[in-house]
Order: sequence, then structure tokens, then C-alpha cells
Amino acid sequence: MSTSESLLAELARSERAIGVGIIGLGAHGSWAERSHLPALRAVPGYELRALSTSSKQSAERSGQKHGVSRTFGTAAELVACDEVDLVVVAVKVPHHRELVQTALSAGKSVLCEWPLGNGLAEAEDMAQRARSRAVPTVVGLQARSHPALAYARALVADGYVGEVLSTTVVGSGGAWGATVGPGDHYVLDAANGATLLTIPFSHTLDGLASVLGEPEELRIQLASRRTSAVDTESGQPVPMTAADQVVSSGRLPGGAVATFHYRGGMSRGTNFRWEINGTEGDLVLTAPIGHPQLSPVTLGGGRGTSTGPAPLTVPESYVRVPQLDPRADAPAYAVAHAYRQFLDDLREGTSGVPDFAHGAARHRSIESAIATA
Repeated sequence: MSTSESLLAELARSERAIGVGIIGLGAHGSWAERSHLPALRAVPGYELRALSTSSKQSAERSGQKHGVSRTFGTAAELVACDEVDLVVVAVKVPHHRELVQTALSAGKSVLCEWPLGNGLAEAEDMAQRARSRAVPTVVGLQARSHPALAYARALVADGYVGEVLSTTVVGSGGAWGATVGPGDHYVLDAANGATLLTIPFSHTLDGLASVLGEPEELRIQLASRRTSAVDTESGQPVPMTAADQVVSSGRLPGGAVATFHYRGGMSRGTNFRWEINGTEGDLVLTAPIGHPQLSPVTLGGGRGTSTGPAPLTVPESYVRVPQLDPRADAPAYAVAHAYRQFLDDLREGTSGVPDFAHGAARHRSIESAIATA
């Protein structure tokens, strides 16, 4: 175990706080502000000690708003701070590799949001650098940490549905539809790596794999039915090169069939429905949007003589962060449970949260499955 790894594990086992520095914690509704900030404040064992943004001035404003005294205008300054044990990279995907490299070069552990890299090559490079530094890492594939998915995993393992025959997911991406907000243009450009495929589909694929096992013989087809979206502020069209339709099929371990359909925008019908069908019963997971990693997820099930799914309450033992409400605090809910699991991993030597090696493998599974014809 490396010096850095020993330090982080020692802090976790001693119940002393792990000092966190967030790159990308802004003051105006950033992802880090909506998710990582409330998550860290809800999980004992962490202390937010520093932040950095794109400039010294904006960092100071953010620090004043969030009560963080150590503010930096560059990531290099943040990772050099002795009070920071864990660096959180929560910025746009094209900047992930450079910032992760900066943190790893300083010997710091890193939690990087998903997608890990802008494509497989970047993800593999980051995973290799993390291995060479031998520091604990986390990639932000938080869906598997959601209590509803964790309970579904246990139900399947305990035989609630019997032998799994098939599973089907239908989801809406929210973005990549008819309109786009002025701050979200970058997700429409496939070159930026933040697409319908890499974000909602991939988060859900990873969550499904955590419940049912890694799909085999996976095949993904992409389609672009829309080539532009209308800016909600200016009314002007914005080019869209990212696909707005993702269709996938594969087989699960044991032979069960898996199918996915993700579409851009929102539907007037179903926006997230995941069915698990077996010889003895069925499970159904639903959400208001096709992002289980940031949505309230409802679980239902039926077996035996029941003719439809009934609500299934997630037992309290799966709710590791009771301070947060799964609906009111939806963006932070699964993130907080991932932070809680990371503490367990450090204390017990387990691997419940995915690391950079897992992130690179997820990138590989997606890119290798894309149909070229």
C-alpha cells in the first residue's frame, strides 16, 4: 500500500475527516454545487477544505457563498494544499484528463466525474497513471450506489424473480432533444464526449451491470434523428452532432436477454422504466428522467399470483445517508451513498465503488460495442 493510500485509509479508519478539495465548485448552480457539496455535508468522515474554479475572483465568490476559506484560481494550487487529501474533479469532460494528471502528479487521491475521459484513450491513460501512483481513485458512476439499485441487486441475488429471463430499459436523456439551454450547448457536440451515449445510457448500463452482471455480446447502434436544437434563450438553432437515439442489446451471464432504448429530450409517456423479468417474478424501477444516478428511483415488484407490480420499500439498512431525501436531494443522493461506500472501502479493504480501472473498462465496453455498419 502506498504512502498516500495508507494516509487516506488511516484517516478513514481513525474516523478523522478526509480533507476534500473540489475543482469546479462554482457559485451559480454547477453540478458540484448541486451534488457533491450537499453529499459531502451529509456524510460524516469528510470535510470540504478547499475549492478552485476558473479564476481567483470566481473562486473567492464561491468560497464566500459556500463557507470554504481556502480558494484557488488554479487546480495546481489546490492540489498543492496540504489540507487536501482527496481531489474531486467536477468540470466538463474535455478538462478531466489534464486536471486528473495534475492531482495524481501531486500524489493525491482523485474522484473524477463520469465520463472519466473524452474517449477510451484518455480513460486508459488516467487509469494507468493512477496505477503507477498506487493511490485510491473513484470514478463517478454513482447509479450502482443508489439504495434502490442496491436493494434490487439483493432481491435478484436472493431469488425474488427466480431465474432472470430478460431485462428492458427505456429512458429519456432530457438533453439532446428539441431545445437546449444556453449553458448546455457543449453536450450537443459529439467531440466533447458528453453525449446521450456516454452520460445517461452509460450510467444506466453500469447500474444494470451491478444488479444483473456485465452484459455479454453487447451491440450498440446510434442514430441522429435531430441535427439541431433550439436555444431556449435566443431562439436560434444550435448544431447537434451527438446522436439523439441509442439502441442496444446483449446477453447477461446465464443467457438472459438485455435491451436498451435511450432517446434525446423528454417523452410525454415513459421517461425511465427498467424491467427485470424472471421465472418467478418481476421487478420494475422507474424515475422521472432517464438518469438513475441523479433521479429519485421507485422500485416495485410482483411474484407468484400477483398480477402487477406493488411498491417495494427499500429497507433502512440500505439507506446509508438518511440526512438526504431521495426526492428533494435527488442530484446528491446517489453521490452521497458513493462517498459513504468509499469510506467503507478504505476502512475494510473492499471495492464497492468503481475506480479508474473500472471507468476505463466501462469506456472500453461501450466503444467496442458500437456498430460500425
